[in-house]
Amino acid sequence: MDSSVAAVSAERVAEGRARILAELRKVIVGQDDVVEQVLIALFTGGHCLITGVPGLAKTLLIKTLADILDLDFKRIQFTPDIMPSDITGTEILDEEQGTRRLRFVKGPIFAQIILADEINRTPPKTQAALLEAMQEYHVTASGRTYPLDRPFFVLATQNPIELEGTYPLPEAQLDRFMFNVVIRYLSEDDEVTVVTQTTGADGPTPQRVLSGPDILQFQEIARQVVIAEEVARYTVRLVAASRPGMPGAPEFIDKWVKWGAGLRGSQALVRGGKARALIHGRYHVSIKDIQELAKPILRHRIMTNFYAESERVNSDAIIDRLIETVPLPTSGM
Repeated sequence: MDSSVAAVSAERVAEGRARILAELRKVIVGQDDVVEQVLIALFTGGHCLITGVPGLAKTLLIKTLADILDLDFKRIQFTPDIMPSDITGTEILDEEQGTRRLRFVKGPIFAQIILADEINRTPPKTQAALLEAMQEYHVTASGRTYPLDRPFFVLATQNPIELEGTYPLPEAQLDRFMFNVVIRYLSEDDEVTVVTQTTGADGPTPQRVLSGPDILQFQEIARQVVIAEEVARYTVRLVAASRPGMPGAPEFIDKWVKWGAGLRGSQALVRGGKARALIHGRYHVSIKDIQELAKPILRHRIMTNFYAESERVNSDAIIDRLIETVPLPTSGM
């Protein structure tokens, strides 16, 4: 792409991000890192798993994002008794003019933004139905295939503190989510602002600022962002260093990690790095882009072992150590 065209494209996406943030901040206080990670996932066509204790506005964030974007939105509340057909849809016997025929009634998965609320409360069979749609972008019923509208963006929430009666996502299914976004408690000042705003009169209503075609165009522009070979090689080395037993893996990886990130982790980091560069007005990926996204992209792809748990070392701490350990490119990009 011509440099002048690239600059205009980057400026347009950065402007779109600014408009979304301006509307989100009317409702969502703080959580700037979380918002940025969700937008990067949206601009790359990935999906998000959002983890946090109750009451941290996970659902509000997703609902507000759907309000800002001119996209069809559906919320699926996962429970232990929900069936795959409750999500994908089912066939019913329809009688019309004396003729009986089967008609497919689409389920809530046929939307463009899906809030999969408390995904770890439903059995694996139902989880798999959602994850298949995420991967294939279509639903198959009775031998017929029904495509899903693009953009198709799934944000699944899970509560990390209630384990009884839940069905944790298997590692292979976790890998389908591009991001594992962790929402933490607000600072004191931000919490005071939230308490003040939410206990008074009705707050401001966000305005719609982008449409589906805009998002699809941003996704296409993001794929064309340039990444230098040195940055791509650094990304691959960072991910490869998380794998125990591999040549060059740090000693702490062999000690603490049961399973490291795979190829999908490297791909997600490059895709995410391109979108992060773009929303900050650049048309090339930097090392900082990769490092800033390492935790949300790799934390659910690095499985710690018993020794790490006994020493209270989690995947975030391991990623910090990896960033300190893996050497930077000599060009200093």
